[in-house]
Amino acid sequence: MRFISVIADQWLGLCRKPPAVHALQTGNGFPSESSFEELPDGGGGGSGTIRRGIGAAFSGMRTLNRNRQLLWFSLLSGLVLAGNAIGQGALWYINRNIQPDIIRLYSQDFLLGFATLLFLVFLFAGLILSISSKKGGPASFFEGLCGAKKYLKAILIWSLVLVLTGLLIERIYVYCAIIWFPHELGLLYTVGDGFFVSTITQFPFNWTLDWNMLTEIPGYGGRSLLLLVYPFGVLETLHFTVITLFMFVLTPFVVPLLVLEQKTLKEAVVGSFALMKKTWAGVVACALFLGVIVSGVFLTHLLLQAASGIVNPFQTVIFHPPGTWIALALLYNIALLIVAFVVATIGGIAVRDLYFSAKTGLMPGSVETESLH
Repeated sequence: MRFISVIADQWLGLCRKPPAVHALQTGNGFPSESSFEELPDGGGGGSGTIRRGIGAAFSGMRTLNRNRQLLWFSLLSGLVLAGNAIGQGALWYINRNIQPDIIRLYSQDFLLGFATLLFLVFLFAGLILSISSKKGGPASFFEGLCGAKKYLKAILIWSLVLVLTGLLIERIYVYCAIIWFPHELGLLYTVGDGFFVSTITQFPFNWTLDWNMLTEIPGYGGRSLLLLVYPFGVLETLHFTVITLFMFVLTPFVVPLLVLEQKTLKEAVVGSFALMKKTWAGVVACALFLGVIVSGVFLTHLLLQAASGIVNPFQTVIFHPPGTWIALALLYNIALLIVAFVVATIGGIAVRDLYFSAKTGLMPGSVETESLH
């Protein structure tokens, strides 16, 4: 992590410059509203704000390296999304048998999405509180979760707003794609979605290359419920995650404002948009930087495909792969999931750093910032 820090400082221009604001409030460690309004880079653009976004990502890496307890956020959020995938598969199986009406279908989507977002927002609130703890030494993630219980009502309401907005965005997109969008855009989405589906149903993601070998119930024939979870449930969860991340990037500072400054939900939403006007370029730069990391690990599946195709072209590419290649595929999938959720944890930490940076004018990872953590 020290080597990464040196690269960030020298190549990305994250120099240890003096803070723009020196007078801080006592208590929560943030400046007053008047000093916040006078911060530089008020438009949110420019190379300085972009450097802050990438710097927040590196600062998140250093924080996670110092406090490994925050990896509980990675594990628990991964379990929540795994539960969403299982729930999606179970609902598909139930609906195939009972043929519910449109109201029941929407109700099912709402309940599953609300439960998932409630857990994720609660975990995020615990993460923010744990890294904002003023106690000496690394803060416990579970202590942060205990502190988040005080804000459960606001978390419930914000989760409700998020799930309703997500469902609305999805419905609007489907409606516009059918009626208003140009045919080329709809075709582009269809091709892109089809390409992604075909990718995750190939080796090393589908390590059998024959769905019957994975889903047939031994001795009975037919399909097992595993087929409903993968690929159907996983694909639906990925779509849900994309919409959730989109809304999260639009309103990243709502939860910090709720739990760190005890704002009402309306004040937190308004405050989040106000902070986004000042640092939107940094938020986007941070999200893109972390997204490149996950995409880079994802694209390494091409190397595994190429290697397996060279060594066992007929078995691995066309028929059932040998046991060695199945083991490698499983290890790759596990590694990809670990990287994705660790990067998500880094992103959550980076949100707090960007929030702090927007409030104080300090560069994430600077000496002054580190001393106030």
